[in-house]
Amino acid sequence: MDKIQIGLIGLGTIGTGVAKTLLENGALLEDRLGFSLSLKGIADVDITRDRGIAIPEGMLTTDANMLINDPEINIIIELIGGTDPAKTFILNALKKGKHVVTANKALLASHGKQLFDAAQTYGRDLYYEAAVGGGIPIIKTLREALVANNYTFIYGILNGTCNYILTEMGEKGSSFAEALGQAKELGYAEADPTLDIEGIDAAHKLALVTSLAYGVPPDMKGVYVEGITNLDKLDVTFARELGYKVKLLALTIDRGSKVEARVHPTLVPFNYLLSKVDGVFNAFYVRGDIVDSTLFYGRGAGMMPTASAVVSDLADIGRNILAGIAGRIPHLGYRKGSSVPKRYMPIDDIYTNYYLRINALDKPGVLAKVAGILGERDISIVSVMQKGSEDTDFVPVVLLTHEAKESNMRSAVQAISKLSEVSGMPVVIRVEDRRLKNKKP
Repeated sequence: MDKIQIGLIGLGTIGTGVAKTLLENGALLEDRLGFSLSLKGIADVDITRDRGIAIPEGMLTTDANMLINDPEINIIIELIGGTDPAKTFILNALKKGKHVVTANKALLASHGKQLFDAAQTYGRDLYYEAAVGGGIPIIKTLREALVANNYTFIYGILNGTCNYILTEMGEKGSSFAEALGQAKELGYAEADPTLDIEGIDAAHKLALVTSLAYGVPPDMKGVYVEGITNLDKLDVTFARELGYKVKLLALTIDRGSKVEARVHPTLVPFNYLLSKVDGVFNAFYVRGDIVDSTLFYGRGAGMMPTASAVVSDLADIGRNILAGIAGRIPHLGYRKGSSVPKRYMPIDDIYTNYYLRINALDKPGVLAKVAGILGERDISIVSVMQKGSEDTDFVPVVLLTHEAKESNMRSAVQAISKLSEVSGMPVVIRVEDRRLKNKKP
C-alpha cells in the first residue's frame, strides 16, 4: 500500500477536525483511494491542550519548520490563518518540494498571485477547497465540473454568522445587537465578529470565486464591500412586507470586458431559492451558459465540514503524487489567462434596483419632490409604501425603483437628505429581482 505522508500546521478548530478525520477515517480513505493518507506530524503553539481526540505519542511539536524540512513529508496543511507566518510557511514548504493545502482565504485573496506563482515555479500543487464554502465543493465545481461554461453570474450567501443574524432579525424581529448576541452565545460568531459582520470574510471568498470564474487576479481592491452593522430591523420588516428577505449577498457578474464583484445587504424575493437559505447555512447560485442554473447548499464553516474539504484536497494531491504529476488543474482555473481580459467594475458604474426608505414629513407634495429628484437622475419608481406614525410628524416612506446607475442613486440620496421635509439620511439597500429589470448596463 502506497503511503502519502502529511504534516499539519495548526491544531485549532479546523486542524482538530482534519486530524480527527485522518486518524479515525483512515481505513475508509485507503479503501477508496488505494493509498493511505498518513498524518506524520502536527505543529501548534499549544501542544498541551486537550482537543478531544487521541493523538499518537510523538506526533506533536511546536516547531512547524521541523515538518517543512522533513524529507518524508509530501504534503503540508496550513491551518493557522492570518498572513504571517502562514505565508512564510507556505512559501518555504513549496520551496522544499512539498505540496500545500490551505483554508486561508484572507491570505489567498491578498497574496494569492505570489503563492500560486511560487507553486508553479517549484512544480507543486497548492489546493484551497476549504477556503471557500466550507464543506461545499465550489472550487472543484468551478474549476472542473463546470469547465465548459461561461459563467453569467454567481450569487452566494457566504457567511454563516451574517446569515444567522439576518434570519433572526427577519423571523423573530430581533434587533441587530440582539441577534449578534445570540450568535455569540451559540458559538456562531467570534468574540470579535468584525470580519464577518463587516462583510470582509465574504469578500475574501468572493475574490477567489471571481478569479476562478473570470480569470482575473484575486484583488480585494476590486471587490466592493458593505456589511450588515447598520441594518435596521425596520427595513428587514418592510422588506418582508414587500415580499423579500434581506441577505448579505456576494455577487460576481459577467459584464463583457468588466466584471462586477460586490458584497452587501440585498433584498431577495421570497420565491428565489437563495431566500430559503437560512441560519448558518451557505449557498452558491451559479448560472452557466451551457449548464444553466445550479445551486450548491450546505454548511459553509465549522470543524467537520471544513475538514471534509481539506481531506478532499489531500486525496486529489495524493492521486497526483502517485501519478507523478503536479499542476494538472490550474490553480485559478485558467491555464493561459482569460482570452478576453476583464477589469473590475467600479461600484459607481453598476446598474441594479433599489429599496429606498426616507423619513418624510406627512404632508402633500413631499413625494413629488422626491420623485422629481429621482427622475432628474433617470431613476424611475416601481412602487411606494407609506407607514403612518402617531409619535412624530415624520413617517417612513419606502420606494422600490427600476434599475438605475449606482452613481445616480448616490447623488439622489444626497439631494433627498437635504430636503427640509426629510429627516436624516435615507436608507438604501440594493435589490436583486428579475421582475424589476428594465434596463441593461
